[in-house]
Amino acid sequence: MFENIEFLNKELFWFLLLLPIAIAWYVFKHNKQSAELKISSIEGFKTTSSFWSKFKHVLFVLRLLALALLITALARPRTVDVSTKTKTTRGIDIVMAIDVSASMLAKDLLPNRLEALKEVAADFIDGRPNDRIGLVEYAGEAYTKTPITTDKSIVQRSLRDIKYNTIIEGGTAIGMGLATSVNRLKDSRAKSKVIILLTDGVNNSGFIDPKIASELAVEYGIKVYTIGLGTNGMALSPSSINPNGTFRYSRQQVEIDEKLLEEIADATGGQYFRATNNQKLAEIYKEINKLEKTEIQEKKYYNYDEKYRPLVLLAGLFLLIEIILRNTLFRSFV
Repeated sequence: MFENIEFLNKELFWFLLLLPIAIAWYVFKHNKQSAELKISSIEGFKTTSSFWSKFKHVLFVLRLLALALLITALARPRTVDVSTKTKTTRGIDIVMAIDVSASMLAKDLLPNRLEALKEVAADFIDGRPNDRIGLVEYAGEAYTKTPITTDKSIVQRSLRDIKYNTIIEGGTAIGMGLATSVNRLKDSRAKSKVIILLTDGVNNSGFIDPKIASELAVEYGIKVYTIGLGTNGMALSPSSINPNGTFRYSRQQVEIDEKLLEEIADATGGQYFRATNNQKLAEIYKEINKLEKTEIQEKKYYNYDEKYRPLVLLAGLFLLIEIILRNTLFRSFV
């Protein structure tokens, strides 16, 4: 009953200290009157005594309860219902550019680089409920897998569908992947535009220079975070294709153009990361998630329900009963 109740005028509860004073005064007055009525004989009063005389103190109790209720009512008890509405005031548009070249099947990350990336990227997408996200795939060429959208189910479904495809031209066209990502964001009205570009190799394909693509990103106010994916040294990587279509693996030197990735990140105001294992990759995406915060405005609405009216009515009822009893049953004793 008293859950979520607050009082607007709590200081009025100090007046409740008057109640014990009133009780002490009443007891003192009653005892004084009793002492004054000591006489040698009470035979003449027996006929006036009645059953109701034993309950004459009820009048004082009723008046005391009425006073306590009125003080509580004046303190303005009320319940508060708080509702919260959130509004994204500074949304971020993000494009994740993912290298899908054959080297992404290397097994230095488990089960391989591409699958490890997809798992981490899925968690990243789930952690950005207020942002628009798109996907770009690139190998020897680049294309949009998913335009930027707030529908995370579409993005997640497209992410799960990403895989190495022998139809796509071989190689790693970092410039093409970056330029395609810029093209998805250039018309965006978001206050913050971000590309997360991941690769495990060097730029060896495509007709767009990565530096030119990064200049385009700067022109459109797009920040680029770059991630180099792969262990240091040798990694078990695809080397050839078997007749049945499966890959033959051999240990190969991991080559990542870290200098280029650092230059792209620095030029656009982003940051370069190196992921050498699954844990490091997950940490990188968590770090990017912290760096790019969506500004959310929260408004709270307070709905007050005043609860003093029943107290006033009850106090009035007690006073009415006290007046009626005083002028009827207890008329002879007051």
